[in-house]
Amino acid sequence: MSGPGAEEVPSAGREPEPSAPGERPKGIRTGRNLPAAIAVGLVLGALVIGSLYTVKVAFLAVVLAAVGLGVVELSQAFGTRGIRVPVVPVLAGLVAMQAGGYWGGPVWLLGAFVLTVLVLLTWRMFQGQDGYVRDSTASVLTAVYPALIAGFVPLMLLEEDGAHRVVIFVAVTVCSDIGGYFAGILFGRHPMSVISPKKTWEGFAGSVVACVVCGALLVRFLLEGEYWQGAVVGVVVAVFATLGDLIESVIKRDLGLKDMGSLLPGHGGMMDRLDSLLVTLFPVWLLLATFVPA
Repeated sequence: MSGPGAEEVPSAGREPEPSAPGERPKGIRTGRNLPAAIAVGLVLGALVIGSLYTVKVAFLAVVLAAVGLGVVELSQAFGTRGIRVPVVPVLAGLVAMQAGGYWGGPVWLLGAFVLTVLVLLTWRMFQGQDGYVRDSTASVLTAVYPALIAGFVPLMLLEEDGAHRVVIFVAVTVCSDIGGYFAGILFGRHPMSVISPKKTWEGFAGSVVACVVCGALLVRFLLEGEYWQGAVVGVVVAVFATLGDLIESVIKRDLGLKDMGSLLPGHGGMMDRLDSLLVTLFPVWLLLATFVPA
């Protein structure tokens, strides 16, 4: 899920030429097949809503599938630089963390994560000393991002109104993408960061506005919270969604990749869709638990 402004489109390893103050950055364009992106987004949305409001465990299966694909993509991305991340123990840890969080709560989620880290460190130990720190560090990173962070989804689902909370989390984060995307295309003039030069401050402003409106309405009508509480959730989501997008951009640039994969037409890989969702998950869970206790 991309952050504010138009999508970043690297061009043969060259950065776009800097623009004069107030001038629209050269070469800004969508960088995605918009009809395909919309179609994939609608299918994913229907899958999420359909499973979420029928059988919660079915929704967890959807989360496991999506995050599991993200784990595979991240492992393969590291592999392009000769960094070895064992997929099987990370996926096993992902399942344990999801199950532990849903049926046991935060303590079991944390316990499953610690056990996963110990298994990963031991697993790599039997493959020799060369590159141990490098490979183990990347493996633990994968166990945290995305596996551990995704464990806050079952914690959210534990609540009686957990389905509504997940809808708020997903919808507000998606609004960050939509608001930033169109505001960046229509009004984008000032690049935000050299990390992602085709994302603009105008796009970020569009993300904030879209998230605040969506958050205020959904928190009010789904959880019977206050409008201002939903607005706070919206601002926090806009900030963290942007950070999530930039974090993945840094990872891809370091590995020399444009996308983490090509699974989803118009979107890239699964991790290219999960980047913002992962980083916004914990703050949304915490804010909703604080503002509107179950």
